[in-house]
Amino acid sequence: MANPFRKTRQFYGETLGELKKTVWPTRSELRNSTIVVIITMFLLAGFTVIADFSVYSWVQMLTKLVTRQ
Repeated sequence: MANPFRKTRQFYGETLGELKKTVWPTRSELRNSTIVVIITMFLLAGFTVIADFSVYSWVQMLTKLVTRQ
């Protein structure tokens, strides 16, 4: 039977080896990426609000037209 601790140690060793190969972003790259994400979040939120309001208005208008008859 294989030793489970050996496989765990090997996994963590390989994980640390891969993390050492990683290129981490600089502070300015991280800041710029964060700004892009925040701006995109607000644009998507605005689009969602406008789309929701539009669909709600259309459904309300169609409901009033149907209930009058």
